[in-house]
Amino acid sequence: MKQFWLELSETASEKEILRTVADARPDVVLLPKPISGIPIKVASRLEGGDILITANPEDARTRRPGISIAVEVTVRDRGDHEKVSKYLELEPDYLLVDCPDWKIIPVENLIAETRGRTRLLVKTRNAEESRTLLSTLELGVDGICLDTDWSDAILKTRDMIHSTAPEIKLSAARVTSIRAIGTGARVCVDTCEILQRGEGLLTGASSQALFLVEGEVHENDHVNPRPFRVNAGPVSLYVFGPSGKTRYLSELAAGEPVLLVNEQGRTRSVDVARVKIERRPMILVEASVGTHLIKTIVQNAETVRLVTTTGSKPISEIKPGDEVLIRYEEGGRHFGAKVADEMIIEK
Repeated sequence: MKQFWLELSETASEKEILRTVADARPDVVLLPKPISGIPIKVASRLEGGDILITANPEDARTRRPGISIAVEVTVRDRGDHEKVSKYLELEPDYLLVDCPDWKIIPVENLIAETRGRTRLLVKTRNAEESRTLLSTLELGVDGICLDTDWSDAILKTRDMIHSTAPEIKLSAARVTSIRAIGTGARVCVDTCEILQRGEGLLTGASSQALFLVEGEVHENDHVNPRPFRVNAGPVSLYVFGPSGKTRYLSELAAGEPVLLVNEQGRTRSVDVARVKIERRPMILVEASVGTHLIKTIVQNAETVRLVTTTGSKPISEIKPGDEVLIRYEEGGRHFGAKVADEMIIEK
């Protein structure tokens, strides 16, 4: 589990500290001096807290029972990095690193060197730095020590560390009709990740019923796989996002998050690398959920596949009677947000 440490200003009053801790819910709060009444672990450069932060690694040799040691080091160049190897020999509980200049390369080296030997925490000043360091070298650091008074950065960093990807409840819809229609502007969503089999985007003509469109991960006689891509449908389709809201495919752009979903309903948020919109021939798919008729439109191409209850099938092979996986909900949506009791009809 990654940890969220929050460093608070020396000028903060005891009342402000208690309020911030209650709102931010960090794992550890770093204070100029320990105070009573804090309901979580306290780290301080002074004696009296749960974790002693020290620039003297020798303190790790003389640690007292019940007190953890966090060795603090600033890494500006290779010489500073070489000190870390000596510090690790003393087996501190934490290594608290500040990289005030170029952060990525030294942190990559530190992740590789400290893995399994201590917990690596890196200081950040905003949510963007926190996000980068949590995924650096894929593994990410063991925790973030955020040094800011900006509440928005605190809450964003907390949510990045503590939030878990939601699971989506998927159900089966029986295909009733499939037919070619005219051409239209279709959207390929190219992500910054590699998709797995059974994984794709939830899109559909109605926000109530979204079809699971698989990424281009399969071998094909005509083109190579593009495992970063989902050929998602025309620009007007809804797509289900990480926030639980729907958007139009036309609204997606590079650098924005999208929610990948697999056949078990497991999800992960990934970033868009590019969006390709081109005119292509389309195909209309109609299916039924109980007495409800639902629809989607996708490009009429062998590389476009819908996830079924038994795997996935190219759109060119989908036939009436096939069961495809969808996300279905009652009610409507307003600007992408669910309105449970709203009556909405989309044909």
